[in-house]
Amino acid sequence: MKIAMVLRNDDFTREVEQQIKEKLRASRHTYQIIDHPGEQPDLVLSIGGDGTLLEAVHQYGLDATYVGIHTGHLGFYADWRPEELNDFVQALDEGNPQIVEYPTVQCDIHMSDGSMHSKWALNELVIRNASLSTLVVCVFINGDEFETFRGDGLIVSSPSGSTAYNKAVNGAIVHPSIEAIQLSEIASINNQTYRTINSSLVLPSHHEIEFIVMNPEIMIGLDREQAVWKQVRAITCRVGSNKVKFARYKKLPFWGRVRNSFIAD
Repeated sequence: MKIAMVLRNDDFTREVEQQIKEKLRASRHTYQIIDHPGEQPDLVLSIGGDGTLLEAVHQYGLDATYVGIHTGHLGFYADWRPEELNDFVQALDEGNPQIVEYPTVQCDIHMSDGSMHSKWALNELVIRNASLSTLVVCVFINGDEFETFRGDGLIVSSPSGSTAYNKAVNGAIVHPSIEAIQLSEIASINNQTYRTINSSLVLPSHHEIEFIVMNPEIMIGLDREQAVWKQVRAITCRVGSNKVKFARYKKLPFWGRVRNSFIAD
């Protein structure tokens, strides 16, 4: 099995990486540790927090399978802790993990010159105005005009991303087995002149959201990547046709993850 590792940049995480490598070398199975980014691994170990996992997913793409080892402050995607490394390697030796697939958000960014950029996100797409002025976006659902949004920004999240920024703006938490995307508003303007739905919308896989962008410059966030885009004409979002695969070597249901992340001590 070829294994790659993506690390959070701190001394403790690097110590955990060395411990894992030593335990893998001592295993009765043969594991090849990949240090060259161009080589495709069978399994990617994300050692850090949820941000590290997002970095790993965008580094190695949708063909690899992922496992998270939690050394950060929030490990929603991670199954294992540093004190469980012996159990993890034993589970790896035994094989037969449950492969869980999480939906993604597919985004097509249409430019004013007619070009188009295809992007995807495991957690969310976030649109904000690049300056301090109001973001103005006409929102269409399946080709029908729904509303004109004015406010700080918009979020289109996947089910697993529903527990991230989406939750912070009071969006719903959606189980990853539901193939859907969720549209949530960030500080919308609602008064006698302007109106938005002012509520999160959960859309099924056969629906598409289109944003007609009125601002000359906008900030687009795709998971951890953020950049200023100029002359964006429209953005279309839907449930991605590809999913991110996680290898579950122990049972930890989604609602248990939610509880552990947000409620449990």
